[in-house]
Amino acid sequence: MAVKDQILTDEYAIYNGDCIEVMQSLPDEKIHLSVYSPPFGGLYHYSSDERDLSNSSNYTEFFEHYEFVVRELNRLTMSGRITAVHCTDIPSGNTGRDYLTDFPGDIIRLHERTGWHFIARHTIWKEPLWVRNRTLTKSLAHRTVVDDGAYAGVASADYLLVFRKRGGNPKPVTHPIGLTRYAGEAPLPPDALKFKGFEGDQKQNKFSHHVWRRYASSIWDDIRMNRVLPFQDCKDPDDEEHVHPLQLDVIDRVICLRSQPGETVLTPFMGVGSEVFGAVIAGRKGIGIELKESYFRQAVANLSKWKDFELNDSIQEELFQESEADDGEG
Repeated sequence: MAVKDQILTDEYAIYNGDCIEVMQSLPDEKIHLSVYSPPFGGLYHYSSDERDLSNSSNYTEFFEHYEFVVRELNRLTMSGRITAVHCTDIPSGNTGRDYLTDFPGDIIRLHERTGWHFIARHTIWKEPLWVRNRTLTKSLAHRTVVDDGAYAGVASADYLLVFRKRGGNPKPVTHPIGLTRYAGEAPLPPDALKFKGFEGDQKQNKFSHHVWRRYASSIWDDIRMNRVLPFQDCKDPDDEEHVHPLQLDVIDRVICLRSQPGETVLTPFMGVGSEVFGAVIAGRKGIGIELKESYFRQAVANLSKWKDFELNDSIQEELFQESEADDGEG
C-alpha cells in the first residue's frame, strides 16, 4: 500500500499510510525518541481497514501484529535511546466488561524480548468523575456503590512506560542549565518561579530542581487532562465516542527529558498529530504516520498552527478552549 498523502516541511514529515511500510523506508538508528499510544489491544476500533491493529480478531493476534511495530522501532532507534508508550489497563469481561487485562504488563514483556530495557513507569492520575463523564462506565457511577460495592469500579490510571534500547548512548541527552519549562497544572512556589529563564549554574536553578521533582516522580498527578489538540472534527460517524488524544503535558515532559533540541521524534500512531506537534514546539524534528485519512487531515490542520502556538499565548488558550468545548460527550 503506497502512502496516500504526505506533508514534508523543515520541521516535520507526516504520512497517511501504514506505519510498518513507512518505517521500513527509514534508515537504521536515526531516531532519537519515539512517543505514542498504541491501539489498546482492540478495546477501541478506529477504522474498518484490515491494516488497522485495532481490527485484530483477538488480543493474541493484536500482539502478534504489534510486535512488528516494536521491532521496527528498535531498528530505527539509536543505541541507548528511548521509546515511550502510553497505555492503560483494559477491560476484558464479556459481561459488562468489568474485569481487567494487564495490558501494560504485556507491553513490557514484549519490549524486553525485542531489544529494550524497561527503565521507568509514570502513573498518570485521572479524576474519577471526569472518567465517568467521558466513558459512561457503569461501575464508576455512584449508584453502583449504593447498589453493590462488589461491582464498584475505579478510574484506572494511564501509564507512560519508558524503554531504552540496549547498548550505549553515543550522544548524551544533556541539560546544562537544567530544565527550562514546566508542563502541568500544579502551581510552582514563588522562590522557584524567580529562577524561570535562569542561565547560570544548574545547581542554583531552583526552577529546574522543582520541575525535576515533578517529572521524576512515579506518579504524575498534575497533568492537564483537557490540554489536547482538537479532534472532534476528524471523527467518523462510527468512531468510538470517547477516543481522546494524548495530553500535550505528557508529550512535552518526555520530549524535554529524553531528547535534545534538533533531534528527531517519531510516532507510528500519529492520530491528530499530538506527538509531532509537541516535538516541533520543543525545537525537535517530528515524524508522524497515520493510517486513518480523517485523523491525518486533522493532524495537517493542527500542525499548521504550531508557529502561532509557539509565539502567542492567546493562540494556546484558544486552541485548548476549542478542544474542551468539543470534549462534551457524556
